[in-house]
Amino acid sequence: MGEEKLSIKLNLADRYYPLKIERDDEERIRKAAKLINEKILQYKQKYADKDNQDFLAMAALQFVIKYLEKDEEEKEEIVMDNLEDLEQELNEYLEKEKNVL
Repeated sequence: MGEEKLSIKLNLADRYYPLKIERDDEERIRKAAKLINEKILQYKQKYADKDNQDFLAMAALQFVIKYLEKDEEEKEEIVMDNLEDLEQELNEYLEKEKNVL
């Protein structure tokens, strides 16, 4: 039988959200909320004339941009690894052909 979900209340931008989560995810979820709230606080200190909705939108945009940059880096890394593997295979093939001739 599966483990029961954990009920927590998560504070995001001075609002509480009840969530049912896997116990193993609690630390990651709370850390994510903390990072969001810290980013919102930075925006509050910098832009006094905005509201929490604006701060949430700016924080979300910043985090998604970072996510996309990381995703692009990982894709580039995979392509480079594949190219290196292909180069090694080509070099091995050419070396074998050289020895046959």
